[in-house]
Amino acid sequence: MEEVESPIERAISLAGSEAKLGKGIGFSQVAINKAKHKGRASAAMALAIHRFTKGVIPASAIRPDIWARPEDVPTAPSATNIVASDGVQS
Repeated sequence: MEEVESPIERAISLAGSEAKLGKGIGFSQVAINKAKHKGRASAAMALAIHRFTKGVIPASAIRPDIWARPEDVPTAPSATNIVASDGVQS
């Protein structure tokens, strides 16, 4: 059985590498790698990936605990300064 790529892995594939994704969204390659291995990204990273991929990989796929559907993901830049459900400001 073939392993399914996570949304973060798909974003890396689209960008070409962890470093290229990091550069495109304003995060380090190390942060991208940690998110990939943890299988979870911050709300800010999820929003950045959503915007970088123009919604191809919606933030709701990365953080369904915050956004249930792609339509729920805010598109305004000020939305990056939010408090996640775990109480940590992104």
